[in-house]
Amino acid sequence: MTPEDRAARVRLLLFDVDGVMTDGSVFLDDRGHESKRFHIRDGAALVFAQRTGLLTGLMSARASESTLLRAAQLGMHIVHQGVASKLATYESILRDRGLADEEVAYMGDDLVDLAVLARVGLAAAPCDAAHDVRERVHWISGSPGGRGAVRELVELVLRSQGRWQDVIDGHLETRR
Repeated sequence: MTPEDRAARVRLLLFDVDGVMTDGSVFLDDRGHESKRFHIRDGAALVFAQRTGLLTGLMSARASESTLLRAAQLGMHIVHQGVASKLATYESILRDRGLADEEVAYMGDDLVDLAVLARVGLAAAPCDAAHDVRERVHWISGSPGGRGAVRELVELVLRSQGRWQDVIDGHLETRR
């Protein structure tokens, strides 16, 4: 089955945070306050996906206020942080949302993501993901984490579902 065939079945786009939504850098100031850098086009793509009716979510082993703030800005309601087991959290999300594995796309970048990547219908990774992750996914972005990988996956899904032109049409000026 091609990545496009897998993407056509997706109802939930689920993402790791550090190394996927960000480049994996964590900035600490002299008081220990953490900040992260998120890519604007990645965020816009998540909004586009939601507007077309897809669910979006984040799942991270680390807890961060920056992640909560970004998720709130993007209107994301599925946010799990500080999870001890990504697989157990993933299974909980499926139960809560009434979804099957084949209806989920997950993008991860490191070994902690492998168990979820092995289950989902569309397993994806940024191009700078760990080697062992890249070897086990269905699709690899041409962009690194935090630099457009999320956008590319969202576009793949929306194009495969015939929804991308609707996104474009929604942004064209039609007023005269």
